[in-house]
Amino acid sequence: MAILSIRIIGDPVLRTVADPVTEFGPELAKLVSDMTETMEDVDGAGLAAPQIGVSQRVFTYRIGGVEGHIINPVLENSDDFQPDEVEGCLSIPGLAFPVRRRRTTRATGVDMNGNPVSVEAEGMLARCFQHETDHLDGILFTDRLEGEDRKTALRAIRAANYHSVTERTTAKRANTVGSSFGSFGAAE
Repeated sequence: MAILSIRIIGDPVLRTVADPVTEFGPELAKLVSDMTETMEDVDGAGLAAPQIGVSQRVFTYRIGGVEGHIINPVLENSDDFQPDEVEGCLSIPGLAFPVRRRRTTRATGVDMNGNPVSVEAEGMLARCFQHETDHLDGILFTDRLEGEDRKTALRAIRAANYHSVTERTTAKRANTVGSSFGSFGAAE
């Protein structure tokens, strides 16, 4: 397993619709394992594959003791909304705003072995599933903001030096970030 670097806003992979997973096997199992370890390392609630630079429809989650992964997720959302809650994103460090999300959702898909998965979710788990599925569709939480919150968020993004943020984040995590290629090119 390896802890992977998280892509920051401005990286094109975050704005690209991810491809469906069609091949199941050891590489997919390693991806899910690495994503889970990376999510836990940064104490995240969820992590979508595009956030680590992989344009595939996979996300991991961990909310209130419920954890797992869903591949090729499809959401069935309720018509009604839950109270707005503040959301942040590992790919937009330092920014958090209240986001409107559906009250409940059912996420269906498959696990890393191709077995069917169906999870009923409400509250924070439903919010997580919607947030991570948005990532798979090239949507960031800031795209869901309206009015003054949207204007404030966009100004903050324009004003932020995300190149500097990326360097600081990378330096801070340098001791734990690994490579799935091992010590490629390092002196033995």
